[in-house]
Amino acid sequence: MTSSSGRPPSAAVARGAVIAAALSLPGVAPAQSVPEGAQIGFKYLHYQDSQPGLDRITVESPSLYLLAPFAQRWSLEASLVVDSVSGATPRWHSSISSATRMQDHRTAGDLRVTRYFRRAAVDVGFAYSTEDDYQSRAASVNLRLSSDDNNTTIAVGTGLTDDTMNPNPGSVLAHEESRRVNEFIVGLTQVLSANDIVQANLSHVRGRGYYSDPYKFLDHRPRARNQNALLLRWNRHIAAAGASLRSSYRFYDDDFGITAHTVGLEWAQSLRGITLTPALRYTTQSAASFYVDPLPGSPVPPLVSADPPYYSVDHRLSAFGAITVGLKVALPLGRSWLLDAKVDVYEQRGQWRIGGEGSPGLAPFRAQFYQLGATYRF
Repeated sequence: MTSSSGRPPSAAVARGAVIAAALSLPGVAPAQSVPEGAQIGFKYLHYQDSQPGLDRITVESPSLYLLAPFAQRWSLEASLVVDSVSGATPRWHSSISSATRMQDHRTAGDLRVTRYFRRAAVDVGFAYSTEDDYQSRAASVNLRLSSDDNNTTIAVGTGLTDDTMNPNPGSVLAHEESRRVNEFIVGLTQVLSANDIVQANLSHVRGRGYYSDPYKFLDHRPRARNQNALLLRWNRHIAAAGASLRSSYRFYDDDFGITAHTVGLEWAQSLRGITLTPALRYTTQSAASFYVDPLPGSPVPPLVSADPPYYSVDHRLSAFGAITVGLKVALPLGRSWLLDAKVDVYEQRGQWRIGGEGSPGLAPFRAQFYQLGATYRF
């Protein structure tokens, strides 16, 4: 899946400004725990997606991360990422001739400061991203409260994102456009036993502004979008196997007409100091109410009448099923260093949808993620 500019989600700015700690499914550590030490990390991501007969987007994305406690009850987190994006923009359904070349660079950073109390923690975050035709500014506030026995944590948060789109050659925009997004989240994390921890997060996103794809002529979307998501997680440690099973389910719907279900499984296996984590994820999604299917047997974009108020041929708004298979390897070196490598392979097809018919006539969409990382703790 890619953003409206053709950028993959792994490299895109998080449009929602809420970067709540509740989403990370913490362990049994209480909400007010100050990090024991500082750490700095480096990761390098390579992304490539394709359709039959066409390699599309390639992304090279190095990033830096810093976590540093200070003044006994405070911590600072910061990250910086630089993306280099090149390749072909998304084609019409399955027509190679409609793909055009593109190249872009993005620089993004975020900063979060957290204050810890006896049974609580409050953080304030800021994020900024800039590229040739896009700017994004975001701010968030999150609160976490833990019970006296530290077995229950409640998290609430809110955020604001302000995006600006500037027309480039090839864009359908005649002038600058903008979008403002408000996000709200509430979460509950509960320790059930020494081996089980569960979490539920409910989020609501309210966006107003420009949602159409500025590089597609047959794309006219509503200027308002409300999104709701429920995320459920269960982590179980299996001591006899030296492993942990991580399971998740996410329900999503919005007023574009899209409803999606995602199920994920991870198995984190410790083996002679190395942690191997294979992962499997499946998503099924209905189409947006204004999505237009391709004409059977036609290699060109379908003719769209100007009468409907909204329409789009973007395959990301179609009805499909998608499978992601991944593997992560983490290797600690002494007490200070941690090396990791990760690969994910994603494929999306209309006929893989469960719970209804998928959109016909779509070429398979594939993507690969390769990531190397190193973290130093001090």
